[in-house]
Amino acid sequence: MGPQSATLTLDIEGRHNTVQSTGNGPVDATFNCIKALVPNEAVLELYQVHAVTHGTDAQAEVSVRLSESGKSVTAKGADPDTLVASAKAYLGALNKLMVKRLRGRPEDMVADRRVHSTDTV
Repeated sequence: MGPQSATLTLDIEGRHNTVQSTGNGPVDATFNCIKALVPNEAVLELYQVHAVTHGTDAQAEVSVRLSESGKSVTAKGADPDTLVASAKAYLGALNKLMVKRLRGRPEDMVADRRVHSTDTV
């Protein structure tokens, strides 16, 4: 009953940052956590989940496509936990968008500003 909640910890520039958010489901809550930690205007165009192994401990593979300012990127994440796989895919797509933003501005790439997921979702 009620909105779902997620707590997410990300390593951003060497510091662990934790946030809690709510959403219409656990994936939405997880993505809202990421947006709170890494503000962006990206639009989720595609979200797909596939089981890549068999059994109750199946590995989930999630594909995410994000678009921003006319640029579209796709990334995948895999993990036995679908929420972790979802976070990995979303962060992978955000990192690709950041690289596209910085392309043509090499002075901005001095500091690697990519974010990395931890296994806390």
